[in-house]
Amino acid sequence: MRALQTTLLLAMALLPGIAGAFDHSHSGFTTILKTHVRQGRVDYRALKVSPDELNRYEGELAAVTSQEFGSWTRDQQVAYLINLYNARTISLILENHPITSIKRIGWLPGAAWRKEFIPLFGKTVSLNHLEHGLLRANYKLPEIHFALVCAAKGCPPLRSEAYIAQNLVNQLQDQGRRFLGNATKNRIDLPNRRIYLSPIFKWFAEDFEGESGSVTDYLRAFLPKETATKVTKSFEIHYTDYDWSLNSTEN
Repeated sequence: MRALQTTLLLAMALLPGIAGAFDHSHSGFTTILKTHVRQGRVDYRALKVSPDELNRYEGELAAVTSQEFGSWTRDQQVAYLINLYNARTISLILENHPITSIKRIGWLPGAAWRKEFIPLFGKTVSLNHLEHGLLRANYKLPEIHFALVCAAKGCPPLRSEAYIAQNLVNQLQDQGRRFLGNATKNRIDLPNRRIYLSPIFKWFAEDFEGESGSVTDYLRAFLPKETATKVTKSFEIHYTDYDWSLNSTEN
């Protein structure tokens, strides 16, 4: 049913005279997030009952052509792809709700990220393609790992607003500070010279190292100044457990 609704919305958006310039404020998504996200948790139950706004927004995303996308600024492209990833992840959870974890989707490990269900430039692509084939490959922006939310508690928190080009840098920096400020995922043990980090910093170490030379050096920009000056490369890095349970308000 959701696939049919999205197809109809896409068809309407492509009709001559109806389609307008893409809304780079992503106001439709912000409305959804403000209504259904609390402190990073999503009210999937309520969204499943009233999915019309999400369907409408996904139709807007799907109507964007590759030529239109190519005419945008870098930050407009990045904001679009991040919002597309997060919106479609929510959609995927709704299609399988009730569910306790995104990892429960499909028979094989990682099936949710390999599933090709996202309309993009006349093709159907996967979450993996958005993250690895487009964002990581083309933009070299490690902060995207603070913004992409895979519907797990271990992820950075889902913002109650969409990402927008004119505020993208500030939003990503804020996401980094929020994520690193969550002591259940990341913390600094100064007396014992240890850094406890989310496995995200291990999985995508090359992205963070490529930006600053080392994960430790990268972190300093997001730490309080008095802490950052005391952290050196000699600190041991330990990784915390990643919680794959659903980032739902029901949990």
